Amino acid sequence: MSAYGHQMEREFSSQSLLSREDTESGSQYVLESGFYMKSFAATIFIAGLLIVGVLLVTLIVTLAVMLQSCESRSKGVVEIEKASDSYHYCKAFALHGELNSLEEPEIPPVCWNLAIHYIKGGEYERDLNFTISMIESFFDTISPSDNHLDAVLMDIDDILASNHTYSHQSMHQQQFNQYGSNKPSGSIEDAANLKHWRILELYVKLKSRGWSLILLSRKPERQRNVTAEQLKAVGFNGWSSLIMRADSEMEMETWEYFRTRRTAMKEEGTQIISVISSQLDALTGSSLGKRVFKLPKPLHYNSQTPTL
Repeated sequence: MSAYGHQMEREFSSQSLLSREDTESGSQYVLESGFYMKSFAATIFIAGLLIVGVLLVTLIVTLAVMLQSCESRSKGVVEIEKASDSYHYCKAFALHGELNSLEEPEIPPVCWNLAIHYIKGGEYERDLNFTISMIESFFDTISPSDNHLDAVLMDIDDILASNHTYSHQSMHQQQFNQYGSNKPSGSIEDAANLKHWRILELYVKLKSRGWSLILLSRKPERQRNVTAEQLKAVGFNGWSSLIMRADSEMEMETWEYFRTRRTAMKEEGTQIISVISSQLDALTGSSLGKRVFKLPKPLHYNSQTPTL
């Protein structure tokens, strides 16, 4: 080979990044820097690079997921705080509305939504059962006297609230039923029926133990016969007395009417043991007996149509 050929071969070898030589021990790679790497080691090196790349990608994805989770959690906390604020606001507003006999249009929309969730979420049923349990526990500790003058007063407008005779529904009640129609016990009718049966069970239990049951109503005296038939139709029988408003009492505030009637009972010798109602007007004033019980009520407003 000529001197020129040897020179070209040396230049070619010096310019090559990687050359392969076959030896007795196998293939190996020669880097320009002079670093030699066998094929097995090269495979491990490349695999290591791939693993590091996969780990980096995994780390980035994990960080992205954690960031999104933190954002969602923060958003959930804010929503819970907002819901909690609305709950406390509507709870205070419900008491205010009942004390002041506010009309239906005066109820804020957010409170109607919370009332819907109150029943759909099962909280109303739990509160009702808990209250009935407290009433039963109280009467487990006492017994009626032998003179039969002890009496328990029950608000029958609570009882007749679930009667199908009152089929008229307000705009908000229709909205409630539409919203809650996809799940059991999701409508205002279902909740009213639940309340009816729980009060009926309590009524029957108290009556079987010998208590005199006096039923109170805000309705006028002229509706006595109709009201009595409605009570019997829904399972209430054997009451001691049914008290309804005389014409002269129709202009009175309902709390004053109830107070006047209780005072008259006391003067006649009746010993009022307890008053049971879901409305404050029946639980306000004097002569309330030993214990008063307020049944839960999702939302109160002044309406001519009995509601929960």
